[in-house]
Amino acid sequence: MRKAIQHLKKNDPVLAAIIERVGPYKINYGVPGFEHLAESIVYQQLNGKAAATIFARLEALAGEPVTPKGILGITEAQMRTAGLSKQKLSYIRDLAEKTHDGTVRFESLPHMSDDEVIEHLTQIKGIGTWTAHMFLMFALRRPNILPTGDYGVQMAIKKAYKKRKLPKPAQMMKLAKCWEPYRSVACWYLWRSLDIKTL
Repeated sequence: MRKAIQHLKKNDPVLAAIIERVGPYKINYGVPGFEHLAESIVYQQLNGKAAATIFARLEALAGEPVTPKGILGITEAQMRTAGLSKQKLSYIRDLAEKTHDGTVRFESLPHMSDDEVIEHLTQIKGIGTWTAHMFLMFALRRPNILPTGDYGVQMAIKKAYKKRKLPKPAQMMKLAKCWEPYRSVACWYLWRSLDIKTL
């Protein structure tokens, strides 16, 4: 990790200042399996506290850890009582069905390229590129992901690089060129920079 941080500091003075202020890199990784992705669906467009409550209720219904069999063993009505929207419960059920029938193979993901993982996961209802990017970063621990659709990263770039508007994906790709092959690390620091009032 020292190598990644040295690379970023050397190649981008703006990021170097952020790294100094944020301090040590402390990322929390998840297990790259079914439960992590089901949890990601619950967390989509919700604040952390609300999502954690809903997911805990889902665990109470489906069993811990949450498995495809556990999800398929409860009714949609039960899932609604956990606080899931109709849309999200349909996504989680689709994920469970596709994992159960072998369409989605979590054990194969570590051997796939980043693009192959995105293609594999986005065949699930409700899983878009953003969720696939988060899975690559936080479950598969891929070091060079740039989630161009992430509002937090866009906001942090706008603020730190003094842009008038939120950057478009093409602008982000250009800016992040010098971060390669550690764009995931750079994004973690950008997210953290939003928590620091002085930046």
